[in-house]
Amino acid sequence: MRARLGILLANQQVLIREIVTKDKPEELLECSPKGTVPVLVLPDGKVIEQSLQVMVWALELNDPQNLLRKSDDEAHRDVFELIEENDNTFIGHLEQYRAAVRYHNEDLVDRRALCEEFLTKLEARLKQGSGYPKKNYLFGDTPSVADYAIVPFISQFARVEKKWFNQSHYIGVQTWLRSILDSALYSKTMKAYPLWNESKQNMVFGSSD
Repeated sequence: MRARLGILLANQQVLIREIVTKDKPEELLECSPKGTVPVLVLPDGKVIEQSLQVMVWALELNDPQNLLRKSDDEAHRDVFELIEENDNTFIGHLEQYRAAVRYHNEDLVDRRALCEEFLTKLEARLKQGSGYPKKNYLFGDTPSVADYAIVPFISQFARVEKKWFNQSHYIGVQTWLRSILDSALYSKTMKAYPLWNESKQNMVFGSSD
């Protein structure tokens, strides 16, 4: 999802081949032997294999909303430090939390609590002082790449125990999450395409989609 978000936010256009990972085409493995998605193949043959790297590649071409915060070194660093914490710490805890629910593990609450350490940080960022009104985004009133790089994983967290999350005290995170998931932008990222293994058709995804 975040690779698609990056392409849309940068007003770029790519050819997309929709696959399911249990039926990996040989063309994918030739480009990227590790066999995971997304994989972006550039016209010069360079291959980008990580979703965050796809986002950065697209936004370095065109960043009309200043999502990278490149004009402010400190803000740019802070944005990517938060993404790094999401990728290197929160996602691992999220996977353990999801497994705890799936297998009815006794340590469910402990695993959820580890995830909540990150949610607490996000909640604090979305508040102005000790109460509301809230900030609209993680780094102020305008979005940054962190909002879009992190939101798919918070969405996953929210679905693990949906009732618990909706009744939790993370009001700022709930509002932030809902505003992005309900946006036209996010709807475009969710668009389904014919499976390439079946159709062998490259579909256009991006700015004129």
